[in-house]
Amino acid sequence: MPEPTSTAAAAVTLASAAASIPVLTVLGVPLGLRADLLIAGFAGGLVAIVLLNSTPSTADTWREMVRLGLRRIMVAVCSALTAGYITPLAQLLANVPPALVLGCAFAVGCGAQQVLTFVIRRLSGQAAPPPNPPAQGGATP
Repeated sequence: MPEPTSTAAAAVTLASAAASIPVLTVLGVPLGLRADLLIAGFAGGLVAIVLLNSTPSTADTWREMVRLGLRRIMVAVCSALTAGYITPLAQLLANVPPALVLGCAFAVGCGAQQVLTFVIRRLSGQAAPPPNPPAQGGATP
């Protein structure tokens, strides 16, 4: 007959494992990324691509379309990773309630590309790109 304490200990272990937040692990190395924040950041990156046009198209050739597709995939993945790492930090700094964490991850995913581009340009010493010139042949108000 098994000891009654062993089944109780097993039940407590299973209950605590089910209540913990899953963390992404690659090759046995825990990355500290929560899957729910990654999904919310990925959705935010998709919204930035579709609605905010953060990755505009350049040409209509098949080669450019393939490059655009790969660039958009990388934008969405980078937005998800940025949201996965920055959202917990923002939650601690801004004292965000736990109910709003996924919304914050979505917002971080939406703005990740613009913020990262600004930071990279600022750190590298490059000036901001000039604004788009007005269309040719049209009257300006």
